[in-house]
Amino acid sequence: MSQPVTLSPYSRSEHLRSLWPWLPLWTAVALLAIFAHGPMPLYSTRTLAVAWEMWHGHHWLVPHINGMPYSEKAPLLFWLIHAGWSVFGVSDVWPRVLEVIFGGAELVLVSLIARRLFPNRAWMAKAAPWTLLALSYSFLFGLQIMYDVLLAVWALAALLCLTPTTRREEPRWWLFGLCIGFGLLTKGPVMLLHVVFPWLLGPFWSGFARTHRTRWYGCGVLAILLGLVMLVAWAVPAGFAGGPAYMHRLLFSQTAARVVHGVQTAEPLQSHARPVLWYVLMLPALLFPFFAWPRAWVALATLRKPLEPGLRFALAWVLPTFLVFSLVRGKQMYYLLPELAGTMLLLTAAIAILRERRPRLAGTGWLGTWPLGIGSLAFALLLFALPNLVAGNQLHGEWPDACAPYSRYFAVVFLLLGLLLLLRGRGELRRLAVAGLVGTLALNTLFTLTMWPRYELRPTAQLLGETEQAGRAVGYIGNYEGEFHFQGRLTQPIQELNGNKQIAAFAQTHPEGVIVEHPEKLDAQAMRYGLLIQPFRSSWIVVWPAATLADLRSGTTPPEPAQPPQIYSTDSSPSRAQP
Repeated sequence: MSQPVTLSPYSRSEHLRSLWPWLPLWTAVALLAIFAHGPMPLYSTRTLAVAWEMWHGHHWLVPHINGMPYSEKAPLLFWLIHAGWSVFGVSDVWPRVLEVIFGGAELVLVSLIARRLFPNRAWMAKAAPWTLLALSYSFLFGLQIMYDVLLAVWALAALLCLTPTTRREEPRWWLFGLCIGFGLLTKGPVMLLHVVFPWLLGPFWSGFARTHRTRWYGCGVLAILLGLVMLVAWAVPAGFAGGPAYMHRLLFSQTAARVVHGVQTAEPLQSHARPVLWYVLMLPALLFPFFAWPRAWVALATLRKPLEPGLRFALAWVLPTFLVFSLVRGKQMYYLLPELAGTMLLLTAAIAILRERRPRLAGTGWLGTWPLGIGSLAFALLLFALPNLVAGNQLHGEWPDACAPYSRYFAVVFLLLGLLLLLRGRGELRRLAVAGLVGTLALNTLFTLTMWPRYELRPTAQLLGETEQAGRAVGYIGNYEGEFHFQGRLTQPIQELNGNKQIAAFAQTHPEGVIVEHPEKLDAQAMRYGLLIQPFRSSWIVVWPAATLADLRSGTTPPEPAQPPQIYSTDSSPSRAQP
C-alpha cells in the first residue's frame, strides 16, 4: 500500500525557496494594477452587483441581479466575497484581493504540476510559472472580478490530484472529486470540460492508468459523481427557492443555449456565439508575448517521439479541450484560461528538451526575443512621436488624443524593455517574462491615466443612489447589466424600458423618477434638459428627469430645468452646462 507523502523541514524550505522571486514579483505587480482604477464595467461591476444584492437581500442560496434570480453563475465566488465582507465590511477591496490570491494560487499550482510531471527536470517547476505570469491577456483578465480565474484554480488543483508523486502513483480520487465539485460551484458544468480529457486519456500518459484501467476509470467516475453531488446539493434547493423558470434556466437552457445553436430561452442569454475557427484567430492575443518568440515555435516543431509522460499529459489536456471549445457555439477568450497553464507546460517542456537535444538551436540568437525587442522599440518610437502626430493632425482618435500627454514617459519604459529583449545569453525566458509583465503593467497604467474616466461609472451610480434614497424610482432604456447597483448601493430594481410607450408609462407612474439613457452621441436636448452627462467608452450616459424625457419623446416641450446638467468630461471633473 502506498504511503502518504510527508515533507521534511528541508524539503518544505526548498518548496518555499522555489517560489522566489516570481511569486512576490507577480503579487506586487498584480496589486499595483488591480488597484490602479475602479471595478471595470461590465465584467467586475456585474459580479459585484450580484454579490451586493445577495448580501443586502440575504439571498444566500440563489444569486440575484436587479431583483431577479441570476442563473448565469453558481454561487461559490459570491460566497467567498461574502466571507470577506463579513470580516472587513462591504467594499470592492476584498473582491480585488481575492482575485490576486486566485492568480497567485494558479501560478503555484502550475509549478507543482510541473514538478510532479517532470521530476527529472527541476528547471520546469521554476520556468512554468514565469511563462504563465508573462501572458498579457491572462494578466489583464485577472484584474477583473470574475469567475474564470477561480475556475482555473480548481481545474489546476483537480489535475494536480491526478498527477503522481514520488511516493504515490495513484491519484487522490476524493480530492479530485472535491476540486471538481468546487469548480462546478464556481461556474457550472463547464468545469468538467477543463479536467475530463486528462482523465479519459489517462493511459496515454499515466503508467498507473495503463496497468490499473478498471480502478482508474471506476474511481474517476466516482470522483466526478462526488463533484456532481456537490453541485446538485446546491442546485436543487436553489432551483426550488428561485422558482420553476429559474430552475429550468439553471439546469438546462443557460448551458444548452451556449453549446447548441437554436435553443430558445424565455430571456436573452450571454451566448457569445462565434465561428468554429475563432479561437485559432485569437491565439496571437492569448499567447502573447510567446506567440512572437521564434524559439518557442521551433521547440514545439522539433518535438519527436517518444514523448515524456509530462508532455503527453499536456497534450491530452490542451488539444482535445481546445477542439471541444472551438466546436461549442458560445466563445469568449477567457473560457480557455485554464488551458493557458497547460499550454505553458507544453512550451516550457519543449524548451527544456530543445536545450538538451539541440543545444545549437537552443542557443542561437536568431531564435531569440529580438522580434519582440524590435517591436517594443518601434512602439516606443510611436509613443515618442505621438504628441507631434496629434498636434499636426496626422493622427486622431480617442486613444491617441488621450494618450499623447503621457506617451513620452511610457516611451522610455518600452525603450528599456526593448533593449532588455535584445540582450543575449542565459536567462532569456526570464527576461522575456519580466518584459511581458512590466510591459503589460505599463499599458494598464497608461490606460488608467488616459482612458479610465470613460469607464468610471461612479458619478452616475452615486446620483442613482441618492435618487433611490429620496424615494424616487429609476428606469433604464435597454438591457440593464447591473453596472450601477454596487457603487450606488442600490437596494431596489431598476426598471428596464423599451420604446416610448414604456417611457411614458414609467413617467406617469413615477413623475419624480429618473431615466438612464445610453446614447451614441449627445444632442442639444441632452445638454439642455439632462440631469447628469458622463462619457462611457465611446458613447455617453445621460440621466434624465423621467417626466422631461417623456415630454421630449412625445414631441412636447418640457418646462425649463432649474439648473443645467452636471457634465463629467473625460478627466472625471464635473461642470455645469452654460445656458
